[in-house]
Amino acid sequence: MIIYPALDLRHGKVVRLRLGDPSQQTIYGEPIEVAERWIRAGAEWLHVVNLDGAFTEPSASANEAIVEQLALTGLPIQFGGGLRSFEDVQRAFDLGVSRAVLGTLAAEQPDVAAACIARWGADAVAVALDTRDGQVMTRGWQQESGATAAELGKRLAALGARHALYTDVSRDGALTGVNVEATVQLAKDTGLQVIASGGVSTLGDIVALKESGAVAGAVLGTALYEGLVDLAEAIRLAEG
Repeated sequence: MIIYPALDLRHGKVVRLRLGDPSQQTIYGEPIEVAERWIRAGAEWLHVVNLDGAFTEPSASANEAIVEQLALTGLPIQFGGGLRSFEDVQRAFDLGVSRAVLGTLAAEQPDVAAACIARWGADAVAVALDTRDGQVMTRGWQQESGATAAELGKRLAALGARHALYTDVSRDGALTGVNVEATVQLAKDTGLQVIASGGVSTLGDIVALKESGAVAGAVLGTALYEGLVDLAEAIRLAEG
């Protein structure tokens, strides 16, 4: 199981949002400095989100220069936020990312998501199944898609998707514990390699996900930044 430390970028800084709400933001530092800290702790990947892109803010393009710098660290980058066209995905790969995360695009234009998978390969694309009250949310978690995570996941798996990021929006940034049951069920229902995101608050969450035998990875955000989870220890438990 792979641990992905999260770097959510907003206005050029690493931040965390509680429950995806931009009005509930905490700033945690400069992106390169934060990335170097996680690299020293043994990170194998970085999970980078352009929140300005997700919210369609004017500063979205400024974060792209940061992503390009992060790619120069040599760690593979899983990147999402505002990738809503084939051209957006092309630009992300041009920046040096290793895997593009498609949320709104996958929900609203699955044929384009399929084209991205065909172009760059199934390991270079992950679909985001971000769910609130049973509905997959799109456009920065502001709109309902009309589909459940399992429904959309099955549809995308049939189009060639292999990796999925599952976020329980009601837990993201809230430190209330990851939704292990829903994450495992989604993996079983869809056959996708599911990465858990949202709510991881203790090393016990990592152990529970690992012991399920059905989860491919976990994104760690607020728990890392608040010092509740040690990244090196999380990686050790995930690999054990």
